[in-house]
Amino acid sequence: MSSWKGKTRGGLTGHRFFIILLKYAGLKFSYFFLRFVVLYFVFFAPKARNPVFWYFRNIHGFNRLKSTRYLFKNFYVLGRVLLDKVALLAGFSTKFTFDFDGEKYLHQMAEGEGGFLIGAHIGNWEIAGQLLERIQTRVHIVMVEAEHERIKDLLDEVMIKKSMDIITIKDDFSHLIEIKNALDNHEIVAIHGDRFLEGAKTITGKLLGREALFPYGPFFMALKYNRPVSFVSAVKETDTHYHFYATQPRKYGSSGNVAEKDRQLKKIVNDYTDEMGRILQMVPEQWFNYYYFWSLRNNEMEK
Repeated sequence: MSSWKGKTRGGLTGHRFFIILLKYAGLKFSYFFLRFVVLYFVFFAPKARNPVFWYFRNIHGFNRLKSTRYLFKNFYVLGRVLLDKVALLAGFSTKFTFDFDGEKYLHQMAEGEGGFLIGAHIGNWEIAGQLLERIQTRVHIVMVEAEHERIKDLLDEVMIKKSMDIITIKDDFSHLIEIKNALDNHEIVAIHGDRFLEGAKTITGKLLGREALFPYGPFFMALKYNRPVSFVSAVKETDTHYHFYATQPRKYGSSGNVAEKDRQLKKIVNDYTDEMGRILQMVPEQWFNYYYFWSLRNNEMEK
């Protein structure tokens, strides 16, 4: 299995084009135009296409025809959630609606000692971040500062909703101090638990019955600081409707005993993968990791 390379496909021109399209033509027409972009990626982006086709074939067990159909759905839904993100943050006229499962748990965390929200690249993480405005405490979103600073600056020009606090992962590990400060203030830290950069420490877990590597840091910090943990996701259900899920927070303890610490670390990873697997069974097309996430077996690359 390869690690994520910290890169997002796409360029400044493409992002600017869709921002203009959203502004003057609206979300529905942008969705329509997106179909042509999807065709390009399906036929001319094998590095993204092949791993997701493998995912449908080997993880969900779909036949070739169904896997191909879901491949198109995957790229199309990815494009739509990216358009939704820009439309929401820029305050365009589209009105999104939401269902909430477990929102009360997040209010409990906000009113208590804060804690961790651990999600994955399933559905729309950015939409989920905006929904956290409903929580009456500061929410800090931890993310990698990828190479596309110009694209980030471009989006900053149109974004009117900037209530999120961003903690950027840095080589000097100063982000760990920011995370600790947030927890000391009984605030909430939101972080992904499904991607790691090459060279980072990992832990093995099972997602949808298959072993994969997960970043060690998010789960270790939840254990180290002994704060409540909730696993969250926001999946797209219709053009303008999302469903937000949050599990009941729980603490996993902080023990000086090495064996007990390892046991609790495996427990938190297992609980995380169980919840993410449950969501992926409902919306398999909303898995947005475009590399070989799971451990490969003999001849599987050919399927």
